[in-house]
Amino acid sequence: MALGKDYAKQECSIARALEVVGERWTLLVVRDALYGVRRYNDFLVHLGAPRAVLAARLQALTAEGVLEKRRYQQSPPRDEYVLTERGLALWPTLCALGVWGREHYDTTPMRIFRHAGCGSGLGRYGECRTCGIAVPVADVEMLPGPGLDPDPADPVSRALLRPKRLLEPVIIDQAS
Repeated sequence: MALGKDYAKQECSIARALEVVGERWTLLVVRDALYGVRRYNDFLVHLGAPRAVLAARLQALTAEGVLEKRRYQQSPPRDEYVLTERGLALWPTLCALGVWGREHYDTTPMRIFRHAGCGSGLGRYGECRTCGIAVPVADVEMLPGPGLDPDPADPVSRALLRPKRLLEPVIIDQAS
């Protein structure tokens, strides 16, 4: 039996969530937004998604209230995409998915996440291993792990080699 195009007949919160975030590129867009990527061209360069796909994902995430589109320049008009509370609530899910992927597919971490307040690593769902608290996304520090390419080709990946807190906007070094 072929899988339908949606989960309309499923009475399940997982099915509803998949309607919003279950498409191939969607969680990667949310991941990048957590990393501080905000601008369309930066998403495009870092993800390598086709333009039409990226535009559709950003539009869908905005329509669902996961992202908010904000004007950062009036002339010419330019917008950026910022996570809403609904989008920020996906952090524990992405954290757990990353741990699962590392445990089952990768041996070398690409990124290391720690509680900025005490410097301790995070557990499976983003909790501090020392403090035992659920660390707010803005208090998570991201560092490059040993699995990252130390000399990436794109400027967004180069900017993400510097330690930074999640949600802090990615600053592209124009000299690179």
